[in-house]
Amino acid sequence: MIAAAGIRLAFGLILAVVLTGPAFAAPNVISSIDLSKPFGTRSPWVFQATQGPDVDYGLGPMPGEITLCLSKKATGACDPSLLTALPVAPAFDDPTDEPLFGEPHFLVKPKFISPKGIGHEPLLWVQTTSEPSIDGNRGILTQVLAYNRNKDYFYRVYSHLTDGSNNDQDIRFIESGPLRGDIISVDPTSDAPFAFWIVVNALSPSDTYRQVLRYRSATLYGDGNPLSVIDSDMPNIQHRLGLWHAGLPLPLPASGCPKPQVIHNELWCH
Repeated sequence: MIAAAGIRLAFGLILAVVLTGPAFAAPNVISSIDLSKPFGTRSPWVFQATQGPDVDYGLGPMPGEITLCLSKKATGACDPSLLTALPVAPAFDDPTDEPLFGEPHFLVKPKFISPKGIGHEPLLWVQTTSEPSIDGNRGILTQVLAYNRNKDYFYRVYSHLTDGSNNDQDIRFIESGPLRGDIISVDPTSDAPFAFWIVVNALSPSDTYRQVLRYRSATLYGDGNPLSVIDSDMPNIQHRLGLWHAGLPLPLPASGCPKPQVIHNELWCH
């Protein structure tokens, strides 16, 4: 009897160690935001992101998978309006890449954006990224959510998956100027001459983002222009939207452009 009890005690101790070890560690809360004040919500809505234990997909230990949750209270059910996985983009459609590019493992600090200006309803901007591949490339998912006070729920007004980050892909919320409130995305073309698809989304009267412009950039991949594609093609973007024409001051990047000139419809600063 004593021996049997000792065995049961030893087994219990081993089981306790296993269940409380790193593999069963409680997810770590890496971000928690009270949304009730910024949005004036009727219920105590909360955004929370938790991260599991480190993983290793053959490239060495990496941060664990992130779970995003938007709920009416900290312990409530997660609202499906916030995507918790990264849809695998065509560039990463190898099934063996699914854990690497289909799971979010990094969270860019969420932020509030105000497309209508200060004093108007904000939006919640959330970005998650996958694990990097050997060359450092990764998938990036951007989501923007708005709040409907009458119905007391959040809904997604914009989402964009960038299938990588190594080829000058970009996404930007425009905070000032004639494009204030718009979201611009840049993705490389798949055929020569290699340039970029530039897409402008603007907030519609129904408070959702809608595409208002898509064109092939004047900026070419690897042409040596140190400006971001959005900045180098800004004259084109504004011209196509009827916001700029030759003779007006050039739309320049915020960081300054001491010697602006347009060469082959592309803005250069040297």
